[in-house]
Amino acid sequence: MKKVLIQSKEQLDLVREEIRVSSLFNHPNLLPLLDHAIIAVKGDWSHEAYLLFPVHLDGTLFDNANVMLSRKEFYSTADVLQIFRQMCEGLKHMHSFDPPYAHNDVKPGNVLITRCKGQAPVATLMDFGSARPARKQIRSRSEALQLQEWAAEHCSAPYRAPELWDCPSHADIYERTDIWSLGCTLYAIMFNVSPFEYALGESGGSLQLAIVNGQLKWPAGPNPPYPDELRQFVIWMLQPQSEMRPHIGDVVLHVDKLIAKYLS
Repeated sequence: MKKVLIQSKEQLDLVREEIRVSSLFNHPNLLPLLDHAIIAVKGDWSHEAYLLFPVHLDGTLFDNANVMLSRKEFYSTADVLQIFRQMCEGLKHMHSFDPPYAHNDVKPGNVLITRCKGQAPVATLMDFGSARPARKQIRSRSEALQLQEWAAEHCSAPYRAPELWDCPSHADIYERTDIWSLGCTLYAIMFNVSPFEYALGESGGSLQLAIVNGQLKWPAGPNPPYPDELRQFVIWMLQPQSEMRPHIGDVVLHVDKLIAKYLS
């Protein structure tokens, strides 16, 4: 159950939009909205919204990463690929709409994990509060700044695409913003940390500069290490220039090739 306190018309509109968008999707790797209610409490804009979702007791990828990091544990290559593929399938459903929808906040904290004994973990993408039609035309400095301000509020910083940090005055924004976040999340599944967090721990380090410049660093991983194809897969998605990133269909095809190679 998600409870939202509403104290303005803007907040009410945002909750209604989240309910509308959440109701659009029907896919096994996207968390379904089972029911909802908006209740007036008192005053002109005082409401409470209740959104009902299925219960998942095993937590999120982020929860799992914190535990695994403390124990110096890592997912197997097989689990990495199977978790990631399920995320991709959910995102592909969103990107297949006309117009396509971007999730805008793909990150480990928004991926629920369900563990079944003897089977690969099941991944479910959740939280569509930031989901919007993906494609935007930016044609002025004012529009670019508005997009950056919106992204700063709705897109988690370590997983936010470069074009949402520093948007040109003339730009076309596509659903490949999600592909950047997907690449960051694949890295986090592998290493239990996001790829640019290191910048926060460096003297004079800047998360924004590390992201905009695509300055990746590779921490110590499992022994034996992950195959190099997984690292190259991450790099392919983390191209600072959005037009150089793959579309979600290409990502699914590639992960299927890796699954065929490493799970057969």
